[in-house]
Amino acid sequence: MTSEKHTKQTLDTTRHDFDIVISGGGLSGCLTALSLCDFKNPNGALLSIAIIENNKISQGCSLSFGDRVLALSHGTAAYFAKLGVWDFLQREAQPIEKIHISDRGHYGKARLDAKNNQVAALGYVVEMSLIGEALLQALTIKKNITWLTPDSIDTVEWQKSHVDISLNSGVLLSSKLLLGCDGVNSPCRSFASIESTQTSYGQSALITNVSTEIMHQNIAYERFTETGPIAMLPLSKNRCSLVWTLTPKLADKMQSLDDAAFKVALEHAFGSWLGAITKVGKRDIYPLNLVQAKTQIYHRMALVGNASHTIHPIAGQGFNLGVRDVQQLAQLIKTAQQKGDDIGNFYLLSQYQQQRSNDHQQVITLTDSLVTLFSNQLPPLVIGRNMGLKVLNYLSPLKKMLVKKTMGH
Repeated sequence: MTSEKHTKQTLDTTRHDFDIVISGGGLSGCLTALSLCDFKNPNGALLSIAIIENNKISQGCSLSFGDRVLALSHGTAAYFAKLGVWDFLQREAQPIEKIHISDRGHYGKARLDAKNNQVAALGYVVEMSLIGEALLQALTIKKNITWLTPDSIDTVEWQKSHVDISLNSGVLLSSKLLLGCDGVNSPCRSFASIESTQTSYGQSALITNVSTEIMHQNIAYERFTETGPIAMLPLSKNRCSLVWTLTPKLADKMQSLDDAAFKVALEHAFGSWLGAITKVGKRDIYPLNLVQAKTQIYHRMALVGNASHTIHPIAGQGFNLGVRDVQQLAQLIKTAQQKGDDIGNFYLLSQYQQQRSNDHQQVITLTDSLVTLFSNQLPPLVIGRNMGLKVLNYLSPLKKMLVKKTMGH
């Protein structure tokens, strides 16, 4: 069922002023709006926020066996709880209580356990459609959100004290701050002529959901193989979400197999940890690239999430990295709002970029290192990484550092 609250487009073609305009009404855009919508000026007025989304927004989702999922870190789940989103997700979110890391055909293994870190779960696995629905439900009661959908930005003109935005529908907007939450091919990034680097990993991710003979018992598996890592994440209804990194040629081959042949190939690569693969959902393939914007900010504009950075899925950190973008940007805007400062001033945006740069670089370095280390079959590297897994498993300080990063703290 479509919610009129989220699809109304009642503005005429005269100029309409907002405190913040968000480009993109997907997960990143909705989360950003929800994070900002309760902030007040010293006079008690709430921020006025507009969300521009090219697709029609509908409430009410119908899940299928093959729905794509996201791994939410412990930190992301805590932030969702703070915003009131977790109430809509908790029943469907599958906890990750343990993580098993192994190198196929070698002795190196490491085990991470939520109990050893005094938490109920290291993270959670949830269907993307459910996350989107939860965010929309949490936004429903907010009176200071204006949705412009289906619509998109035609032109952007940067003025000294505001940004002028014209939409393809003819609606004209003015805003103190424009936020690009519009994905890897961000229109906002293009409008500002912000360059980005794109580095191909020479790999593709084959993604599907599977059922297995042995119950997953809330264990996430990261299994490194000679053709690429296999992540098997626990999902509701005794399913697992599979992310299998392969060469593009091999990924195409695996996608072309019938279900019976694919099950055999996956069982051979993954091993017997979960017994036989009993059911396979729709298989999708995504080329893997590292995309980085040269800068995360522009005059009265900031990029958030995938508009700024898209990383390898090997450590499951992409969405969680974007959530931390939202958290830190929201905190800066809240402080400025309380002081009555200009929320679009360059000093605030520079703080945002500076605060996020270390986290971005640490996560990108981690994922790049894992890709390089575990995609190479040279004997010295194989020996070294297996020794490293052994050391990691028994050296508590090192393990705590990895768990802390995995949990998003």
